[in-house]
Formats: sequence, C-alpha cells, structure tokens
Amino acid sequence: MKSRQIQLEKLNQEMLACTKCALRKGCTQVVPGAGSADAKIMFIGEAPGQKEDETGVPFVGAAGKFLNEMLETIALKRDDVYIANVCKCRPPNNRDPLPEEVATCWPWLLEQIKIIKPKLIVTLGRHSMERFLPGFKISEVHGKAMRREIEGMGKQVFYTLYHPAAALYNGGMREILIKDFKKIPKIIAKIEREEKN
Repeated sequence: MKSRQIQLEKLNQEMLACTKCALRKGCTQVVPGAGSADAKIMFIGEAPGQKEDETGVPFVGAAGKFLNEMLETIALKRDDVYIANVCKCRPPNNRDPLPEEVATCWPWLLEQIKIIKPKLIVTLGRHSMERFLPGFKISEVHGKAMRREIEGMGKQVFYTLYHPAAALYNGGMREILIKDFKKIPKIIAKIEREEKN
C-alpha cells in the first residue's frame, strides 16, 4: 500500500468519528469518499443522499449509476478516480447543506485534496461549484476548465459539470452533461502538456 493511500485511509477513519456538526446526529454514517488515492481526477458532489448514507459510499444511487456510465465513455472506472462530497453527512430529507455545515466539512475535503493532489477537480452541480468558484453561474461555466488559486490548496484546475441527478430528470441536460464529460481526457492531456513545459 502506498503512503498516499495510507494517509487517505487514516484521514477517512478520522472523518468517520467526526461529530462537529448537527448533521452527524441525523445520518446513519459519515461518507468520506471512495476511489484511488493516486487519482488524476477528483469528482466532488454536494452531499450524500439516502443510498450513500446507507452504504457509506458516495454516488451509489441512480445518479451514481449514470456517473459510472459516463466514466466508461472516457475509458475510466470508479477505481481510477476519486469521488467525494463537499458535505460528508446526509442532510435531513436530502435538503441542501447549510453554509455552516459546508464550512465545518471544508477542512476534511481540503485535506483529501492535499493528499490526492488531483490534476483536475470536477465539480458536480451548483453547490460543489460554489465552494471553489463562488460568484459564477453553472449555466455559464459548465464544460469550461478554469485554473484558480484556492487558499490552503494553491493553484488547481477546476471543471464544472451539471449534477448527474439533474440529468436524470432532464433529457436536454443529459446530452449537455455527456458532451461536457467527454472533454475530460483532452483537459487532462492539456494539463499534463503544460506540466512538462
């Protein structure tokens, strides 16, 4: 096992014991994240839903199934990437996480990013996007890669996608999401070219 994997597993174990906000009292379990500690791509959603709360794994419901299908279109599996959420505990009745809940969970997510050091962070949905790219509209920035300096993280490339759950109920959005998703390998290739120069 590599040291990055060990660090991540240690962090995730610490997360499982977290009781810093009220969300922990109302959920079944903490959902730290899943995937490779050496992932080039990190997908970040909003918060666990019911299925995630039951299994302890992010994106396992219908939206997760769709995410798996999209990963296949770019020749990747879940094990090749890392999937996490801004909030690690399910909000009651799947409501949006409150700003203070997001703020309480932020150090956990930041630490995960620092350990994994992904080349690309893909935000899934508006709430995830706002954590890293405040002041933008998802309708304007989806499908565009942006380099941003984030405190505690340094320079990072972000790529915004609509949330897979939104696409399940909206056929037009599904097409947009698939088209945006297929650009990911080109973005990674461009980042790697820039790193070499």
